[in-house]
Amino acid sequence: MVLALAGCSREPAQTADPASAAPDAGVKPSYQVAWSIYAGWMPWGYAQEAGIVDRWADKYGIDLELVQMNDYIESVNQYTAGRFAGVSVTNMDALTIPAAGGVDTTVLIVGDYSNGNDGLVLKGKDGLAQIKGQRVHLAELSVSHYLLARALESVGLGERDVSIVNTSDADIVGAWQAADTTALAAWNPQLAEILATPQAHGVFDSSQIPGEILDTLVINTQTLEARPELGKALVGIWYETLALLQAQTPEGEAARRAMATAAGTTLEGYEAQLATTYLFYTPDQALAFVRDPALRESTDRVRSFSFEHGLFGANATSKDFVGIGFPDGGTLGDPDNVKLRFDDRYVALAADGQL
Repeated sequence: MVLALAGCSREPAQTADPASAAPDAGVKPSYQVAWSIYAGWMPWGYAQEAGIVDRWADKYGIDLELVQMNDYIESVNQYTAGRFAGVSVTNMDALTIPAAGGVDTTVLIVGDYSNGNDGLVLKGKDGLAQIKGQRVHLAELSVSHYLLARALESVGLGERDVSIVNTSDADIVGAWQAADTTALAAWNPQLAEILATPQAHGVFDSSQIPGEILDTLVINTQTLEARPELGKALVGIWYETLALLQAQTPEGEAARRAMATAAGTTLEGYEAQLATTYLFYTPDQALAFVRDPALRESTDRVRSFSFEHGLFGANATSKDFVGIGFPDGGTLGDPDNVKLRFDDRYVALAADGQL
């Protein structure tokens, strides 16, 4: 899914810890978490509207609001600046924006991986190798860019064999409609709209690199350590809503229909997007994924791409610049500069029925 940094400062963020100010006596601590439109993140918006957020927040004695942001990159930048306690974000963007910017960030929930929701499309051509020499429209330095690099690698090509035209997610559908646009990379729901047009041929998608493009919810590490009740509430909200999302009941269908409407599509369109989203519907499934050594391997690919494209900033001399922690206590990169942490403790509580 979704896009990465475009012009964000790589200097260490000078921002206050969102949990640093103690609430007044008798006043609940208050938090806002940002999310944006994407098939795998629609449960957050539904949970807010359906009262699920309020129920879990009340259980843990906090005020919590899930705030929809129309501009994904802006939501990540605002989280990095301390405006939000957490944000829905891809693994690559979590690494290259807040973590590389010096904001210690915890991956609280790995919700899904893109299993066809991100794709590379050619106009009038149906073979990936035919992309050579073309101008490819995509959000530069994003997971679309990463997808392109992996696609090119699969046919013995490199980025030098194409020209990249930086195009925002908001403009990608309009760009496709231009007569001189012959290639692009995008994610759903824009990808589905593009693929439905004449002469559009999907030639590579994220199902060919399973487990590499992750959609997560991250929380400021200082905030989470100071206020573990926030982590517990968010995990509880998530799995209650996912149980409803997959339920083959009138209530489940009503929830999916509401999410579809919020995403600007039909129930059938939303369910088609869910079919290309590998959601971890249960905490046990998510735990198995984050504890699998394969996560280290895919994360190493992502950090290599990020370093090679300058996303760690001018001070980074190797891909080891940013430390990344895993549930088993191991790290990739600098163990003295761990700024991105995969934390399984809260999802484990859900798996054990302890929330």
